[in-house]
Amino acid sequence: MTQERKPFFSPARALIAYSRTLAYNPKLLDTVERINETQPYRAVKLCKGFLGDLKGKRIAILGLSFKPNTDDMREARSIPIINQLLKEGATITASDPVAVGVAKTIFANKIDYASSVIECLKNADCCMVATEWEEFKKLKPEDFTRNMRQPILIDGRGIYNQKEFSPKLKFAAIGLGH
Repeated sequence: MTQERKPFFSPARALIAYSRTLAYNPKLLDTVERINETQPYRAVKLCKGFLGDLKGKRIAILGLSFKPNTDDMREARSIPIINQLLKEGATITASDPVAVGVAKTIFANKIDYASSVIECLKNADCCMVATEWEEFKKLKPEDFTRNMRQPILIDGRGIYNQKEFSPKLKFAAIGLGH
């Protein structure tokens, strides 16, 4: 299935566009949008902080779509994350309940696609959560520590309890001061 590429507007972008039709300069909303655009690169920076050079490192990406319960990848945070990780020389394995088909039209064979979350985590040096799917929320710290080469988790969606996860593995979350 080829995904139709329609223009996508985040809520912040929609408000910015509407504000401008009223001749209002939405400085605060512009700032929010700039921050939203840089968040994927923060995730990669956190990964480099844990691992150093990413060349040859195996990174697990949980979630490819821009939100759960869809295969829509327009504006998905996974795209710039994966592109940057590839530039850094990392090997990517991704898991998503429904967006793998669409991801293959974007990344082709540049990344590996796991048939399960646990397969995705196997021997990974770091895991990044890019979409808050329910099946990812059910993962426990032991799922990461038992399956990963280096149990490092970067929670880009704020789905895990830091107090539960950080004593058991290296943990960082976007938006929690990391």
